[in-house]
Amino acid sequence: MLESTVAAIRPLDESAMAAARELQGRLTKPAGSLGALEPLSVRLTGLAGTCPPPLPDPAAVVIFAGDHGVHAQGVTPWPQEVTAQMIGNFLAGGAVVNAFARQAGASVTVVDVGVATPLPIGPSAAPAALSAVSNDPLADPAASDGPPTAPAVLSASLVATPADPAGPRLVAANVRAGTRDMTVTAALTRDEARAAVETGIRIAGELVDAGAGILLTGDMGIGNTTPAAALVAAFTGVDAAAATGRGTGVDDETYARKVGVVRAALERHTPDPADPLGVLATVGGLEHAALAGLILGAAARRVPVLLDGVIAVSAALAAAAFAPDAVGAMVAGHRSAEPGATVALRHLGLEPLVDLGLRLGEGTGALLALPVVTGAVRVLHEVATFDSAGVAEK
Repeated sequence: MLESTVAAIRPLDESAMAAARELQGRLTKPAGSLGALEPLSVRLTGLAGTCPPPLPDPAAVVIFAGDHGVHAQGVTPWPQEVTAQMIGNFLAGGAVVNAFARQAGASVTVVDVGVATPLPIGPSAAPAALSAVSNDPLADPAASDGPPTAPAVLSASLVATPADPAGPRLVAANVRAGTRDMTVTAALTRDEARAAVETGIRIAGELVDAGAGILLTGDMGIGNTTPAAALVAAFTGVDAAAATGRGTGVDDETYARKVGVVRAALERHTPDPADPLGVLATVGGLEHAALAGLILGAAARRVPVLLDGVIAVSAALAAAAFAPDAVGAMVAGHRSAEPGATVALRHLGLEPLVDLGLRLGEGTGALLALPVVTGAVRVLHEVATFDSAGVAEK
């Protein structure tokens, strides 16, 4: 599945983009007056291959959740159980991402791709619908030296459309119960990393088949900014300190420890950026790998992906390493306060649409940027040309 998805990703359509530029030049406004919205509309036209491109609607937020063995190194003061507890909050509709999704009219899908503790599936999660995707069997299950892999799940379809009014839903796709400690051994086997990537590809395909016009990245995983920093450093070549931020707001002592942990993991594994699956396996997280798959799956289907913060852009680096043309499907929603996000965006050649100092994750920054993306496309659909409006040009 991974190989066929990568093979399906193609460059942006140059003729469609030329048509969009020509149309922008005839609209009743001074050329360039919409700033970054104009090249964005052109790029989305190239992705769709038609001018104007479809409106990016309905929107679907996908929150991939996983835990991290590196948590044992004291990189965050938050207990690992918070990952599962926050999933309960997502399903009950009480998180910031839920509030923003309701405002934007976006659906919320939560995917357990690697949570280590039992999920609070009970009365408080009643609004959620549970579905499952199957994961490829691991080539060597005995290779796991951490918590046991969750039982395989065999159903393979989402139960709701992107516009489902029933509320957030959970997809059970646990590859293993958290990663291993990347300072001691590889976080994942290559087969586990592949299973997570292909989970993301499947989710993208099912949401697009259900009608989603744009996918938004979300994440949840206590400690996940540590592997994100390692991924950013591995793919861009910057020093660990330049890629590592304070995550949930750690103190100076914890931050110094976190930088040391990222550096130690990189020195232990020396990940090769030309081998993205290997990078994800050695220093990544299950949610990072699944997000990379979501991006690849959307790019293969010519549907835009609105990126959130540092977790998303670290995964985007992996997706770009798999398929450079996948960058054409990526829209940077915002500039995270995490320094690694700016490093990654620069490497990808993406400019964020908003910069509000956010560092929450969950998909919140992407949701705030969604109206900007929609507006960029709506201009091509609805604004009159000088000829049609009878407005004189200069």
